[in-house]
Amino acid sequence: MKNTATLLISCPDQKGLVAGIADFLYSHNANILHADQHQDSELKLFLMRVEWDLGGFDLDTADFERAFAPLAARFGMVWHLALSTRRPRMAIFVSKYDHCLVDLLYRHQSGELHCDIPLILSNHEDNRKLADFYAIPFHHIPVTQGNKEAAERQQWALLDEHRIDFIVLARYMQVLSAEFTARFPQRIINIHHSFLPAFLGAKPYHRAFERGVKLIGATSHYVTETLDDGPSIEQDVTRISHRDALEDLIQKGRDLEKVVLSRAVRWHIDSRILLYANKTVVFD
Repeated sequence: MKNTATLLISCPDQKGLVAGIADFLYSHNANILHADQHQDSELKLFLMRVEWDLGGFDLDTADFERAFAPLAARFGMVWHLALSTRRPRMAIFVSKYDHCLVDLLYRHQSGELHCDIPLILSNHEDNRKLADFYAIPFHHIPVTQGNKEAAERQQWALLDEHRIDFIVLARYMQVLSAEFTARFPQRIINIHHSFLPAFLGAKPYHRAFERGVKLIGATSHYVTETLDDGPSIEQDVTRISHRDALEDLIQKGRDLEKVVLSRAVRWHIDSRILLYANKTVVFD
C-alpha cells in the first residue's frame, strides 16, 4: 500500500505559487509523484493538487500545519492535507433501488474504494440482506412526512457515533433538510438520474421519454440545500432512439448511474476534487 500525502490548495492566482510550494516540499526531501494545477482567469483563482511519497520526507505530518503556515499565509491559501494511510469513513444511504449500492459494495470489497463503510442507512428494509451479505451493519429508519425531523436526528446520532467522514446517497429517495446538509458541507455525494440541469427532481426518465430526447444522462454532485443544484462531480450520457420504451431508458440509465457515482466517490476518497463557485475541479 502506498504511503503518500496529498495537498489540495486554492488561493488568489499570483506569481511564485508553484515555485514556493515545490521549494517547500523539496526543502523537506519530498519526492513529488503527481502535481496538477488549474487557473480560473475570470476569478483570478489558482487551484492545485500535489501528491508526494512520504518515504524520506523529513517533516512529521503532525508538524506540517505549523511548518506550512507561513507560506500559506503569504499567498492566502486555503488548503487541506490528506494521507493515503488514512481510510475515510463512508456512510451509504439507500432506499429501494439497489443497483448503485451493489456496485459500491462490490468495488469496496475488491479494493477499488479505499475507505471504510461502518453502516448503511435506509428508509426501507429491502436491502438488509445485501448489507448482511457484505457484513455491513444495516439501520432501518422509516421516514414519513410527519417524522422527518425525528428520523434525521436518529441518522445524525448514528453518523456521529460511527465518526462518519462523508455520505453517499445511492438512490436515497428522500430530500435532506437544509440543517442536514449544513452538518456535512461538501461531504454528501448524490447520484441524480439525469444530465443536470435538465430534468430536476423526481421521475426524470419519464419526463425525458415524454420529451423524446435522444440522449439521457446521469450526474453525480455534492448536495446543497437547493435540490439537485450542488456542484457536479461527474456526468455521462448514452444515446437512445424512438425505438426505446420507457423501460429501456430506465435500464440504460441505471448502468450510467452506477459508473458515474462510483467515479465520483473514488475521486472524493482520493482527494482529487476541489470546489469553488459552485463548480468542481477534478484533477487527473
